[in-house]
Amino acid sequence: MPGVASCTPGGYSAVLMTGTIQYAVPGMHCGHCERAVKEELAAVAGVSAVDVDLETKLVTVSGDALDDRPLRAAIEAAGYDAA
Repeated sequence: MPGVASCTPGGYSAVLMTGTIQYAVPGMHCGHCERAVKEELAAVAGVSAVDVDLETKLVTVSGDALDDRPLRAAIEAAGYDAA
C-alpha cells in the first residue's frame, strides 16, 4: 500500500495511505452499529467506501490519502473503539 508523507497542523509527520485500511471494532453487534460506523467514516476526507462485517467485527476503509488518526477518531465518534 503506497503512502505519501504529509505535515499535520501540529507539525507532526503523517503517512497518508492509498488503498485500504482495516480495523477491528469488537463492540459492533447490530445494524445500528454498522450504520453509525459507516456514516462517521464516510464523512472523513479521502474515504470512498466503507465495508463493515459484523460477524468478524472488521471495518475496511477504502480511499485515497487515508490518514489513520481521523479514521480512528470517526470510529470513536460513532461510539466504538478501534483495535
